[in-house]
Amino acid sequence: MKNYPTLALFVLVSLFGLGLVLRPAHQTPESPNILWITCEDMSPHLGAFGDRVVKTPNLDRLAAEGVRYSRVYSTAGVCAPSRSALITGMYQTSIGTQHMRTLQADPFPHKSSPVKSYSAVLPEEVRCFPEYLRKSGYYTTNNEKQDYQFVPPVTVWDESSRKAHWRNRPAHKPFFSIFNLVITHESQIWARDRETLLVRPEDVTVPVYYPDTKTVRHDIARHLSNVMRMDSIVGTILQQLKEDGLYDNTIIFFYSDHGDGLPFVKREVYDRGLRVPMIVRIPEKFRVNGSKPAGSTDDQLVSFVDLAPTILSLANIPLPGYLQGQAFLGPKKAATPRKYIFAGRDRMDTELDRVRAVGDGRYKYYRNYMPEKPYYQNINYRRGIPMMKELLQLRDDGKLNATQQLWFRKTKPEEELCDTRTDPNEFTNLATQPAYRAKLQELRAQMDAWLKKVGDKGALSEAEMLKQMWNGNSEPPQTADPELVKSGNAVTLRCATPGASIGYVLKRGADQPSVWQVYAGKPLPVQPGDSLRVVAHRIGYLPSREVKL
Repeated sequence: MKNYPTLALFVLVSLFGLGLVLRPAHQTPESPNILWITCEDMSPHLGAFGDRVVKTPNLDRLAAEGVRYSRVYSTAGVCAPSRSALITGMYQTSIGTQHMRTLQADPFPHKSSPVKSYSAVLPEEVRCFPEYLRKSGYYTTNNEKQDYQFVPPVTVWDESSRKAHWRNRPAHKPFFSIFNLVITHESQIWARDRETLLVRPEDVTVPVYYPDTKTVRHDIARHLSNVMRMDSIVGTILQQLKEDGLYDNTIIFFYSDHGDGLPFVKREVYDRGLRVPMIVRIPEKFRVNGSKPAGSTDDQLVSFVDLAPTILSLANIPLPGYLQGQAFLGPKKAATPRKYIFAGRDRMDTELDRVRAVGDGRYKYYRNYMPEKPYYQNINYRRGIPMMKELLQLRDDGKLNATQQLWFRKTKPEEELCDTRTDPNEFTNLATQPAYRAKLQELRAQMDAWLKKVGDKGALSEAEMLKQMWNGNSEPPQTADPELVKSGNAVTLRCATPGASIGYVLKRGADQPSVWQVYAGKPLPVQPGDSLRVVAHRIGYLPSREVKL
């Protein structure tokens, strides 16, 4: 995460430069193109969501042409665990991707793990959902952040790089493209500190849990200025789509990966850490009965685990049975809207904790498994934010008021119940109040049922979890080498490792293909002179050795 300033600048420059990329012929696909534009660390700070300080004309225009989803929740208040839920359709707590983070170059931050870095081993049936899109003929691109808590197989993306773009696909092929915009990331509050503010500090609203100081106002204004610059990048991407004649053939999603990258927001499972804005624009030709009209708001509950099944539904691809989310759009839309959202908080860098949350859209229940731990976590990374340093100094000097001191409480109750409608900051714990006993019992029961259904890897220490994932060994297993079975002019590919995805590159004559294709199970036709490279990879295992024909 140390290279975010460079990456954010590169994304902005490269998107403008992409006008020079060779464009495929205009396309009229049977399957819709799907575009994801995601930003980082941003609560609903858009004009379309009621923010009167931030100017976001491009996203406001998209919202006017699409539908605003007002109750969308991440499964964690930090990026990597939530991104693992997005790419798999599974709760991070159920697949072992709950700790922030697992893959990293720096020494592993906590003594509870015996290794510096690891790729979580997922259940054998679980795939990154773009693999299903590729098997169905989609061209998939990711520009560029992954951060899934595991190394994805080569079968997931046609392209995953700073240059990945739908414009690189073969003509007339439907695409699923992601653009991850890092400009709103927490780190950009200090990395862009010399840039001109687009929002005046005197115009921002200071939440009651912060002191109203010059530093606090400046950092909030910096974050909101980054939001405005992000909107300009969104405008560039949408303009490229229009230039290519694809705007009305493409379903567009915009959302953030979790709440604001500010103290007492990011990394929290309170609503301010989980709730994000989402806009979905579906061209008329792809709308089905019951679709909301353009410019409307949909207040159904949506969880990040619902995104994978929803994309597959919109592409009319069968939904794998293991998915823990449900589709909220498309022909495979769930018959019953979601009633509850679930989330978790586990290790954050060097700091251990374990919290689980369930909400019904108004009331939120929290189960604190480590009540002896404070709310505040001493995370070195966020000390780069000037206001974080100031908050700590004011705390130490005894200059924070009672509300501003709440974050620094030394312990937590075992259970919390909050009414997010009357108490949006979730300061008042209703769990001990008799008037709310029925709601407490309801949400407590929902929590128990959810944990029983999906499991919770957080109940294990990280060392115990890795021991299970690695079959009792001290290092990850390796995926078995793929087997190439030749019959006449066809080759069938197999792998003995359950859950392994198989990728291949087939070269014919003078062709020089370099992109790994996902093997869909059918024999591959080969001719004399062809060459075939094959690799297999189960998520969390080491990839197999490359086998050639």
